[in-house]
Amino acid sequence: MTGSLYITATEPESGKTVVCLGLMQLLLSRGRKPAFFRPIINDPIDNEQRDHSINLLLSHFGLNIPYESTFALTLREAMNLWNSDRRAALLENILGKYKNLERDYDFILCEGINITEGDAAFEFVLNAEIAANIGAPVIAVCNGLRKSTEEITIYANITIDLLYENNVDVAAYIINRFEVEENEAPNIEDAVRQHGKASMPVAIYILPEERTLSNPTVGDIGKRLNAEVIYGNEGLDSPVDNYLVAAMQVENFFKQLQPGCMLVTPGDRPDIVLAGMATRLLSAYPDIAGILLTGNVKLPEPVRNLTESWIGPPVPVMSVRENTSETIQALARCRNRIEAGDTRRINAAVALFNNRVDAGELEARLAGLRSAVGAKITPKMFEYTLLTRAAVCRMSIVLPEGAEERILRAAAVLSRQRVADIILLGREKEIKDKMVAMGIKPDVTVIQPELSTRFEEYAATYREMRKHKGLSMDQARALLSDPTYYGTMMVYKNDAHGMVSGSINTTAHTIRPAFEIIKTKPDASIVSSIFLMCFKDRVLVFGDCAVNPNPTAEQLADIAISSARTAEFFGIEPRVAMLSYSTGSSGKGADVDTVIEAVSIARRRAPELLLDGPLQYDAAIDPRVARTKLPDSKVAGSATVFIFPDLNTGNNTYKAVQHASGAVAIGPVLQGLNKPVNDLSRGCTVPDIVNTVAITAIQAQSLNGD
Repeated sequence: MTGSLYITATEPESGKTVVCLGLMQLLLSRGRKPAFFRPIINDPIDNEQRDHSINLLLSHFGLNIPYESTFALTLREAMNLWNSDRRAALLENILGKYKNLERDYDFILCEGINITEGDAAFEFVLNAEIAANIGAPVIAVCNGLRKSTEEITIYANITIDLLYENNVDVAAYIINRFEVEENEAPNIEDAVRQHGKASMPVAIYILPEERTLSNPTVGDIGKRLNAEVIYGNEGLDSPVDNYLVAAMQVENFFKQLQPGCMLVTPGDRPDIVLAGMATRLLSAYPDIAGILLTGNVKLPEPVRNLTESWIGPPVPVMSVRENTSETIQALARCRNRIEAGDTRRINAAVALFNNRVDAGELEARLAGLRSAVGAKITPKMFEYTLLTRAAVCRMSIVLPEGAEERILRAAAVLSRQRVADIILLGREKEIKDKMVAMGIKPDVTVIQPELSTRFEEYAATYREMRKHKGLSMDQARALLSDPTYYGTMMVYKNDAHGMVSGSINTTAHTIRPAFEIIKTKPDASIVSSIFLMCFKDRVLVFGDCAVNPNPTAEQLADIAISSARTAEFFGIEPRVAMLSYSTGSSGKGADVDTVIEAVSIARRRAPELLLDGPLQYDAAIDPRVARTKLPDSKVAGSATVFIFPDLNTGNNTYKAVQHASGAVAIGPVLQGLNKPVNDLSRGCTVPDIVNTVAITAIQAQSLNGD
């Protein structure tokens, strides 16, 4: 099985606990080391401090997991974040707790939010979003109780389509509490498998309604109402199908009886008690499950003696302090559930799952999903990984645009999350006054270049570098007064590990000092750039979209190889598509010839790379188009690195894709320099700056052997 599964209900009372118990038993039987995780738990109620599902699975299966590690947020905390427009913080919190478990366990079984009547649609969508962001395939569990075959089929198809539209892979769809005729089950399975947007048929399993699991027992009700058992301990395991408030005369009471009902009656109605017990001796009347006396009224002694000496089939009799109205309200709040320690019902749940779910088919389905789409990487997952990797060994990153508000806000985030040690350049008083006005106190270093003790040394070094160009010392001082030049020299001198600029400066202003001072790597003919394009379910690499206007074939090959290495560095398997307006030999012209030559050069220089071209964008990304245009290619239809033939095409395409698809574009990330300097778009957001600093820190770690 793959490393995770997310169990979500589609509506209230779906019975997903049965599925969780069955799956956990399956995982343990396969020798896995599983964890159980609930992203969001209900707020504690009625002195119940531990989440019911977590407590059930941890205690029954003996899972040695700290309780605090098994959930991320309470429902109240989650709703506060959502309502205060802090949705990203909500998902980051969940992802962080999930990733912590991932380090210690080889499988994480997740149970979603409990679906309630009032917020069912919102809670279902939130479950889908959480599952998508942690990259877990979903098993959806629906409630088949009191639904026709047609209703079940329509509901299943809508649910599966909604999950796929929310970028969730559906491992299986389980119809629980099924009441329709058993011979209808194959018709439902066929109708659902043939429908929908799934990349492969969805596994469908049908679990029949099981009274012992879906209905509470007399004993369950007694525990939840804190009732006193007067008589009939032997019958406390009887399931309760419904409730009958018995306040009428006895002759009318008999007309209302139904099998398995619990009588709720005031304690001063001994006639009802005696009549209810007598039904167990009368074949003309259905058997009741038990009797619940209200109002804390004691039965008359003769009646109490009679119940205690009763020798017929046991009828549990219990008493509560509350009056009849309060008791009915309390019963309405009682949700049936399998309790920790109730081995009889736990075993029944596991047996039901094992009898109805084909474990081999489910495992094959999960393996097929993983093989078809690979490990999903969502933008939130990718960003979390960046910040986590950067924080492992904190690098010092200099930000020359120190007085810019977005830079200051990003510095506060980076400082708080301990991603990197931040150095801000600019006028110290201006920067500190702005931080006070913004109400932030980031732990940063502020340097005003011309007042720095290293200023003269830096100017002398720069003058030595550029004296062949006729640069004077005064000119060197003037240039080093520019924060971008000063920050670049800090990186060169190892006083900072990397630099990020460009929120208010042009790309040319950011990278010109790097060309002059840091220079290119020996194996790189040019400096180029890539954007990390974070789509809903994957991260792709686009290059070069920011630096080189019209690269030659040699330069295109260099960009392709550098981009592939950058992709691999960030955990993306490189499959390189060299883009053109032609796929294969379908088009002619000088521009196509340049790409063909670049492909030849790149294959010669890096034969280990999966690289193909020329390819049109649709043939590179869409498997269906690829099968038509270039069926034998190992790259077409599954490319992860896209190399554009020129800056005009690349820059416009990345922006068009970003805005049309809602993708998060991180970059440009510069490649080919001896030390990391990265550019920002002038339209960048605070998260863009945070991500770019994290990328720069990770690049610096690799150069420093960390």
